[in-house]
Formats: sequence, C-alpha cells, structure tokens
Amino acid sequence: MQDRLLDAITPYRDRVDYLEIRLEQGEASVISYRGAQLDAVDRSFSLSGGIRACHKGGWSFVTFNGLSELKGRIEEAIAQAHLVGSETTQLADVEPIQDYVSVKFGRDPRGISLEEKRQLVERYNQLLLDTDPRIQTTMSGYSDRFNTTYFVNSLGTCIAQERLDVSGRFGVIARGEGGVVRQGFESIHSRSDYNVLLGAEDRVHSAAKRAIGQLDATSVKGGQYTVLLDPYLAGVFIHEAFGHLSEADFVYENPRMQELLVVGKPLGIPQLNVVDDATMPDLPGSLKYDDEGVPAQRKFLIKDGVLTQRLHNRETAGKMHEQPTGNARAMNATHPPIVRMTNTGIEPGDRTFEEMIGDIEEGVYAVRMLGGQTNGEMFTFAAAEGFMIRDGKIAEPVSDVTLSGNVFQTLKDIEAIGSDSVYTNGGCGKGGQSPLPVSVGGPHVRIKNVVVGGR
Repeated sequence: MQDRLLDAITPYRDRVDYLEIRLEQGEASVISYRGAQLDAVDRSFSLSGGIRACHKGGWSFVTFNGLSELKGRIEEAIAQAHLVGSETTQLADVEPIQDYVSVKFGRDPRGISLEEKRQLVERYNQLLLDTDPRIQTTMSGYSDRFNTTYFVNSLGTCIAQERLDVSGRFGVIARGEGGVVRQGFESIHSRSDYNVLLGAEDRVHSAAKRAIGQLDATSVKGGQYTVLLDPYLAGVFIHEAFGHLSEADFVYENPRMQELLVVGKPLGIPQLNVVDDATMPDLPGSLKYDDEGVPAQRKFLIKDGVLTQRLHNRETAGKMHEQPTGNARAMNATHPPIVRMTNTGIEPGDRTFEEMIGDIEEGVYAVRMLGGQTNGEMFTFAAAEGFMIRDGKIAEPVSDVTLSGNVFQTLKDIEAIGSDSVYTNGGCGKGGQSPLPVSVGGPHVRIKNVVVGGR
C-alpha cells in the first residue's frame, strides 16, 4: 500500500509546494445499553482517505473512498490549491521519514466474538442497575477500533501506523427526594489489550456510588474559597483553560493572545510544570508521528512556572519561526490535520494530600468534571462532585459546585501541587473534529481565591 501511494504522488511533486496523501483502513465494533435495553450492536469496516495540497500559501483538501479515484482526486487538490494560493508557502522544515509502527498487542479484541463482548457490557450494566433503587437509568457502552493509517508526502516521507483503541464507558443517572438528579461516570481505555475491561467491577460500580453519594449533598454557598482540584479536574482545567491557548494557530490569529503568551513570561509558582506529552505509553493521545509525519515529542508548555513552548503544526511553526512539535492531528483521514493537544497535564509536585488540606479552615474539594466552557482567557467548570473542607478535613458533600475565573490569574493563584498523578482518557473538540482521542491528568492542585458558585 505504501508503494502504491508513493507511485501515485511522485508525478505531481513539482506541481505544488507541498502534497500529501493519507489513507486509513479500519475495523470497529460498538455495543451499548441504555437502561436495561440493548441499544446497539455494530461491526463495521472502512477505507477512506484525504489529500492536501499547498501552493503559494493556499491549501486545498479533498477526500476519497477508493484507490481507483486517487489520480483524479490528486489533480483536483492541485487545481484547487492553485486557485486559492497567492502568497508564500511557509512550512517548517522536517526530515523525510520511512517507518512502520505496529501495535504491541495484549489480547486482540478482533479475535473475540461480539456475543462475548455483549455479555461483558450486559454484566457491568446490570451491576449499575442493581446498585440502588434510586438509579433511574444507565448508559453502558463498549467500543474497539483498529486502524492502519498510511501517510506519504512530496518530501519523501512514507509512514504506516497501526492504532488500537479499546474503551468502556459507564454512566448512571440517579434521582432522589424532591426530584434531585445526579450523574456518575467512569471510563476505561487501553491502546493494546482487551483484558483491561476484565475484572473492572469496582471501577464500573464507582460511577453509581458517586451519583448516589451526591443525592444527599446540599448546594454549596457561593463565594471565594481555597479549592482543591482532584487529578481529573486539574487535568481538564489545564487542557481546556490553558492547553487550547497554547495551540499556535489560535495564538497566531489572535493579537491579544500574542501579547499575553510571550515565551519566557512567568505564569505561576516555580513548582508549576505543564506538559503535552505524546510519548507517554498506552494513552489515547499517544502517537509516534503526527498526521504530518512529524515525530511525537514531550513538550513543556510551562517549565518552572515560566511559559516555554507552544504547540505547532508545520505551517504555524514556519510562520512563527519556531520548531514543529508533532501536534498536527486529524480525527480521521477525511479531515485535514490541525493543531491539537495529545496527553496534556500538570507534572507532580512534592505535597501530600494531607499537607495540602491540613491548614484549610474552610474550602472546597472539587472532584471530576460535569461540564464547562471557556471563552478566551475566561473559564467556567462544573464539578461532578464536591465536598467541603473544614479544619483540615474532608467534610460534608456539596452540590452545584461551579468554578470560574481568568486562567492567567488562576495559574498565579496555584499555591500547592500534589505528589500524586492520574491521567484519564477523553475526547477533544475543535474545528468541527470531535471527539479526538486525548488524555488529561496531573496531581491534586490547590488554588486560592477561586470564585465558587452554588445554586
């Protein structure tokens, strides 16, 4: 397949400044339950591709669904690039690469019947339903997908990458007295092994226990508090509120962000280190090469409290005279790659959980994320669970915990970073491409003067 794509691209190398072909072959299975009812059982196979051409700074992108139409689609992409190009192509230089990246399997889900997978999901779903009569409904799902993506470009790069994703997603909705409704979620993921989903009863059950535990919570009193974020919420915060600001296409097109995000600018305490690391093993955002054939990297966005780097594709790196970082990613071959995060989180510090809450007279412990939004440098997040901190101890559960503020002020207000670290899988949306597999994480993080809103 790689040779066939190279043969297809070779005659056109001199007709544009840059040309690439991506072809993706995949097979997948999906099983889902909603309440006690089996909602879906699907197995699918796919082949799709995309072609990008750039000429005088103008980009075109066309898709195809079969190799028989490849020549015509290449010519179409080149013609469109010539129509829109009127400036100068600026792409950071990268060395051409030839490689084949294979999956190191544990237990391959492709050798397991749909019936066996269905029985597993049914068992976990019933476990959730049986937890408590206040459980109103459940959402239990399983998916696996194995892809091989072939990438060639006019520079001579020729890469094939295999990818496996195995996921379980489990959610419940519980209803208490007075019509109070609470939700709980848990997800399990592996890039190599179906067996990650076996023996996971405790993790699945935790979704129901969290929802039930919040039914008796009272609404938090709004105000300013010292807040302790758990690793899940700390990871989501740094991804949503800061990570997206670090994507260079956003910075390049936004004069205000260029003023605020000057490399070398202090942003927080010396213990604050923020990474985007595609080299971490077995996480959704892990990869060896991005979708432009650039090697994956571990990048410090913030190092010792100072802004040190941003995330690039080849074009933003070329325009901003910086190095590409391997962050050009597409949801699949029918979408063009854009600047995206991989595995983004805060590096562990040196404080234990007990040390972080020990001197808090009254504060809030915010756990996991229910929802939220960002608008430039402003953010609002709703925690899935909350607990008061009183006299250095975790106290009563509270609900309706929303956290809001300015990301740059909030980074400055981080005053302690835990020694633990947890990463969890997620899906990121940008530019009409969602959900792109990513991971977020970090340690517990203590922040002063956080505006907390209740009901």
